[in-house]
Amino acid sequence: MLSDESKEMLMDYKVWALKKFMGKEYMGILRVTYIIDEKGKIQKVYDKVKTKTHAQDILNDIAKISS
Repeated sequence: MLSDESKEMLMDYKVWALKKFMGKEYMGILRVTYIIDEKGKIQKVYDKVKTKTHAQDILNDIAKISS
């Protein structure tokens, strides 16, 4: 579990953004997943998360990246 009260990491990863819901705008966290390798390099970004298949998508991509 990660806590980022200062929103520094959220802004670094560009996931703190303007959102809209039911005609209202507000700042919030975008649903984005990053695969980051052991050297800290971003290998894959999922900015359109499909909740039903997301876990399997990540496992499949990690297997591809690792080989």
